[in-house]
Amino acid sequence: MNKKRIKLILVSFFAAVFFTGFVFVSDKYFEISKNIELFSKVYKEVTFNYIEDIDPVQFMRAGINGMLGSLDPYTIFIDENKKEDYDLLTTGKYGGIGVSIGVRGEKVTIIDVFDGYSSQRQGLRVGDILIEAGGTKITPDNIDIISSLVKGQPGTTVNLKIQRSGEEDTLSFNLVREVVIVKSLLYAGFYPKNSNNVYLKLSNFSRSASDEIRIALKDLQNEKPIVSIVLDLRGNPGGLLDVAVNICDDFLPKGNLIVSTFGREKTDKKKFYSLHKPVIENADVVLLINGGSASASEIVSGALQDHDQAVIVGTKSFGKGLVQTIIPLNYNTSIKITTAKYFTPSGRSIQRIDYSKDKKVIAKSDSIVKKSFKTDNKRTVFSGGGINPDTTVKPHKLSELTKALLAKGVFFTFADHYYYAHRKMNFNKLNDQALLNDFKKYLTSKKFDYKSKSEKELNQLIASLKDKSGYKNVINKLNKIKNEMDELHKKGIENNKIDIMNQLKSELAYRYNGSNGRIEELLKNDNQFKIAFKLTKNKKLYRKLLQGK
Repeated sequence: MNKKRIKLILVSFFAAVFFTGFVFVSDKYFEISKNIELFSKVYKEVTFNYIEDIDPVQFMRAGINGMLGSLDPYTIFIDENKKEDYDLLTTGKYGGIGVSIGVRGEKVTIIDVFDGYSSQRQGLRVGDILIEAGGTKITPDNIDIISSLVKGQPGTTVNLKIQRSGEEDTLSFNLVREVVIVKSLLYAGFYPKNSNNVYLKLSNFSRSASDEIRIALKDLQNEKPIVSIVLDLRGNPGGLLDVAVNICDDFLPKGNLIVSTFGREKTDKKKFYSLHKPVIENADVVLLINGGSASASEIVSGALQDHDQAVIVGTKSFGKGLVQTIIPLNYNTSIKITTAKYFTPSGRSIQRIDYSKDKKVIAKSDSIVKKSFKTDNKRTVFSGGGINPDTTVKPHKLSELTKALLAKGVFFTFADHYYYAHRKMNFNKLNDQALLNDFKKYLTSKKFDYKSKSEKELNQLIASLKDKSGYKNVINKLNKIKNEMDELHKKGIENNKIDIMNQLKSELAYRYNGSNGRIEELLKNDNQFKIAFKLTKNKKLYRKLLQGK
């Protein structure tokens, strides 16, 4: 083969490679351009020609949401009304009055008043029923709009009208909005009080979370030596990736890999390492997790577990191994897109659901396979389906009656009623039986009617047999069973006394001693925390769990 022919072949080869690549990219952009044009024409034609008048904004938003709905549930469009909620996550602050509002007992109620802000300074209280905000009447049906009414530019004012227990007339408050910094760390203190164990309750991973933990640990260390730490991530849905990395940095030795993220392109890889020594060195750490612990909570749990720096207690975490990026758009909107997957230091993905499996718009389906990995101490851990605890401890199961009382908001409304009748009472001298008796009277006055699932099914069965012949004896026997069940229900409060007293006293503790008091009261009967604390006291078992022997 002569040189001229070789040269021709090489030129032809590179031309083909270049041309093929160009065609591929061009095809991609052509398809995007073509379908944008098609989408635009469909939108215009339907908007102008549909038989009914169409709201162009809502119609377009439906199209955007439908398009994103073909991906995973974390890729979403953030409109003008929701932007403040995402700003709160990324900045840790907002313009408002410092309250948390929810529905209790079918009333829109103030369920938390933050220390130091205008709501507290001007006299709003937990349990106040919200009647009107900014001139708009408030009901459970329009609770979604409250945020936009109460939040706003710092320095502006909003008028609230509330109904307070024991007051006949509504009260009016003209509250000044200010910059509210939301705490992520709900509790930080020695618990039990006489121990050297620190209990930290983290609700989310907003911007200030890592600083809050670091400052709290340093302050507590100045009080007395910290021997152990229980970090409670139960029910924590996650938040910012970099905040999770910073929190891991507070607990891991310097130079440890915390998490790796992998994007769509092979070159889009990032590794995050701990940069400092732990805030509290040589402290035994226990993490509490459950099915509500997700995302950033799982990054922290996975990193500490893989490096054998903490014992994980509770139940399996949620299983979200995806990373989102918020991209600003026009007109004060933005889009949150899943842009990467993260992996724990041992290399495992904890993603539970393969969202690409049945999505036809995704060209290549992912596959979630359960594989085994090794921690630093050669313990076996698994990928797929969340973080498995080192010690599984299921939470105490509440009775049906207790759940019904919680669902109806009865504990909350009773605590409000009781507090205003006993404002000067010493909570620590509360008589349990007297409190329970008052609660029974309150239920009677409110005509609280409870029927268990089995009782409802029994009533349905009796009703279905009444019109049928030959079932008279059966119905009589069923009615006897029903009467026996009624007698048991009358004793329901006493039979579930421990659960009910725990809920009652935690709500009252909040009224008398604030949010810390409420958490401490709940911890008294928290079996998962009790096991976690026992582990910190049993050094031999703690080391055995981390060594996997």
